[in-house]
Amino acid sequence: MSNKRQNISSGSKFEEAYGYSRAVKVGDTVHISGTVGFNYQTNEISSDPAEQVHQIIRNIEPALAEAGAKLSDIVQIRTYVTSPEVFQVVGPELGKVFKDIRPANAALVVAFPVPDVLVEVSAMAVIGCGD
Repeated sequence: MSNKRQNISSGSKFEEAYGYSRAVKVGDTVHISGTVGFNYQTNEISSDPAEQVHQIIRNIEPALAEAGAKLSDIVQIRTYVTSPEVFQVVGPELGKVFKDIRPANAALVVAFPVPDVLVEVSAMAVIGCGD
């Protein structure tokens, strides 16, 4: 196992502007940055928190794949929402995605600096543990 660092980019202009990577792989561990439901193909974000969750997963999966991981390798997520009411929508959607994976989770209510963002998810995966 190598402890060499691999930075993984989604190509978002924000990564360079704000000095972060979509994911960082070190050894068998993959750290996924906080990811929002922005659709990079359409340059839009849905006003529906449930759709934002599903777009977040679609945004995370390519970074996992590039690192050699998959969704089932996620061992921890952190969920950030704008209100308890948003979490009432987001929680069950995350439950559908992670029902068989069951990662550790923390959920926090926060204020985002970007309008229209209702939810953000960060994650940590350990390659091969989901097999």
